[in-house]
Amino acid sequence: MPYVARRLLQALAVLVLAYTVAYVLLSALPGDAVLARYGSPELGLSPEQLDAIRESYGADRPPLERYVDSLLAFLRGDFGYSVNSGAAVSTLLATALPSSLTLALASLVVAVVLAVTIAFTASYGGWGWLRRFFRGLPPLFVSLPVFWIGIMLIQVFSFKLGLVPAIGATGLQGLILPMLTIAIPIAAPLAQVLLRSIDEVRTQPFVTVVRARGASTTWLLWRNVARNALLPTLTMAGVLFGELVGGAVVSETVFARAGIGQLTAQSVATRDTPVLLVIVVLAAFTFVIINLVVDLLYPVLDPRLRAKTAAAPKLQGATR
Repeated sequence: MPYVARRLLQALAVLVLAYTVAYVLLSALPGDAVLARYGSPELGLSPEQLDAIRESYGADRPPLERYVDSLLAFLRGDFGYSVNSGAAVSTLLATALPSSLTLALASLVVAVVLAVTIAFTASYGGWGWLRRFFRGLPPLFVSLPVFWIGIMLIQVFSFKLGLVPAIGATGLQGLILPMLTIAIPIAAPLAQVLLRSIDEVRTQPFVTVVRARGASTTWLLWRNVARNALLPTLTMAGVLFGELVGGAVVSETVFARAGIGQLTAQSVATRDTPVLLVIVVLAAFTFVIINLVVDLLYPVLDPRLRAKTAAAPKLQGATR
């Protein structure tokens, strides 16, 4: 089976498994979302009326039947309705997703730029104290909680300097602080992996040969070291992109920014399982797709892997 087809089947299997696990766990949670939403004494609904609402959501059917119907509906793009608001989950997702996607992509770009700056300066900085300082930044960034970073950024840039309004910021101005809040902790592991990769590549014989031929530090860095050191960092970036959803929950809550994170927090508070199921599957889908793209890019970026992938079918045919 071709490499691409095999990876696509593996990605599909992971998505189905993620959906199944999320469905089972959310179904096993204690509590009743219908009762939490409609059981208030102020509404005055009788037990019979609550049962009718459960029936309208299909909550009275056997678990296996609900799972199969839910999976088939999911494949058709029918995500059901929110127990909390009654709106279609697809509508809620379409409203919240663009804002969170913009925040995630911008945060990833800033994190990559920050990580590359830290790693290259720590490896090729002009002064020893500067290299030591930048090598100490990744462990520091890893230890900082996301919510603390957000609060400190508000304190400094909003209250002290007055550069960004704490309330009512819109457009690019409203994106700056949430983007930095997520980018800083994401940049830390990227910089650590890139630093280790640079240190390993610099000891390779081909680097010594290129340096002996009189190559400058800039040429050596961008044409030889960086190209080989960025491959493990690319994998780490794909893994961390899936974690941006978790960071968005904290960041969007701290900055009162509408998006997937805020929708997740609201759904957890109201036990809105249809919305939570879609968000979990969306996070898994993002994680799988990004890592699939990274895996497919590896042979393109590394000629050794491209040759190995091309030689694998021939080797299998020769052994039969």
